[in-house]
Amino acid sequence: MPTPIRLFTIASLFIAGLANGQPVPASDENIPFLVTFGNEAGTKWGDDDYSQTFFFKIKKEFKDPIYFRVYDPECAGQNDEVNGSFNTMTKFSVYGGAGCITHPDATGIDPIGNYKSGNMLATKTFAQKTEYDGGWYTFGPFNPSEGEYSQKYGGYIFKIICEGLKGDDGNLYRYFLSTNAEKNVPVEGGNAFTFEYTFRLHKEAYQTSHIYPYIDDKVISVEQRNFDWDSDGYIKICSVATLGDDVALSADNSWSNSVYKIQDKERGKSLDIQFTKNDKIQVNNNNVVFSIRNQYGELLPFYVVPIGGVPKYQGNISAKPIKKK
Repeated sequence: MPTPIRLFTIASLFIAGLANGQPVPASDENIPFLVTFGNEAGTKWGDDDYSQTFFFKIKKEFKDPIYFRVYDPECAGQNDEVNGSFNTMTKFSVYGGAGCITHPDATGIDPIGNYKSGNMLATKTFAQKTEYDGGWYTFGPFNPSEGEYSQKYGGYIFKIICEGLKGDDGNLYRYFLSTNAEKNVPVEGGNAFTFEYTFRLHKEAYQTSHIYPYIDDKVISVEQRNFDWDSDGYIKICSVATLGDDVALSADNSWSNSVYKIQDKERGKSLDIQFTKNDKIQVNNNNVVFSIRNQYGELLPFYVVPIGGVPKYQGNISAKPIKKK
């Protein structure tokens, strides 16, 4: 039986190279799921604030209706993390209009103030039923102009806020930005980004997940913060200029931070933050929270498809001719 659809009335720099930005997380990130816990869970489970905000960019030239699809939105069944028995309710809400992203509270990392700025276009709360277990729920259609136009981000911006309203289980889910209500059809030029990433790591040793903050020409240094890493391997900053700079790691239910100095060749490109599992201590169901700020304290966005592409190390390699004997 097809997934039920709920229909709602249709009321620059970042454009190039973003045609594959519709799955969230994207394939290059190698992240199994986003995760949001019910607000009665202890933070030791790996979610510091029981809320996660993602923004979606639609290029100005795109005029067709769009849909936001949520994979496995309910907290019950095969993918989610149970704490005793499932008792969690999770709300997904879609916002657009004036202030959706330009309000100062919208791009913070804590669910405080007017972070739900803009116009609420759609919302639905999911409980413990398994109607959508392993399936999709669709919000839309929406006209791209229902988002907030932002020259800074290169298009019309929508946001989706996922909130753990009650309970103490972990809801694992994904998004897809689509031109079709029934299946995942990419929106040309679309991308998605967040300012604080809360996600599930793989179970297998040596698996590496990636997130990609964009570094503009004004960034001199960045400070990373990670929460509840659980000594689960290592986190490195990789880029066109470095093969891997270690960051300070957090322990169970705690924060850690460290500073990384930006090199000239890294500006105007993305960094590759790599999260690699080890094989010494097996940590199952590990969830981590990560954010990064520039030297002014401004949060940097993580694009699911990195601006400028996935960074590849460009070391100084010189070759010397071999003298014949």
